[in-house]
Amino acid sequence: MQLIYPFQIVALMPLPVGYGLRNVVDKQKAMQEVFRVLKPGSRVSVLDFNKSTQPLASLFQVARGYGLAKEYEYLKSSIHEFLSGKELEKLALDSGFSSAKHYEIGGGLMGNLVATR
Repeated sequence: MQLIYPFQIVALMPLPVGYGLRNVVDKQKAMQEVFRVLKPGSRVSVLDFNKSTQPLASLFQVARGYGLAKEYEYLKSSIHEFLSGKELEKLALDSGFSSAKHYEIGGGLMGNLVATR
């Protein structure tokens, strides 16, 4: 297997990921690599925009209010195609993590997946 991260040994604890997993092509491989480089018992926290289950104002409505609709238009399809909280939890568990919990934050505009190795 080709390594995504250049670490040969389990070395990291904890590992934060901010607004990055959404842009990864092979999310399963990325999560397996995150699992590989974390020390046992360590956690990863993945913060990203969220495919919300809450019927609240969207990020684009907020951005439009600040005159930034055009700058953030690309996020619409990116968020729509991103995994749901339940799908992210399954991804982490399928990658070997012992537990995974997704939390919606910011009125459902963002989410944080916390998984333990």
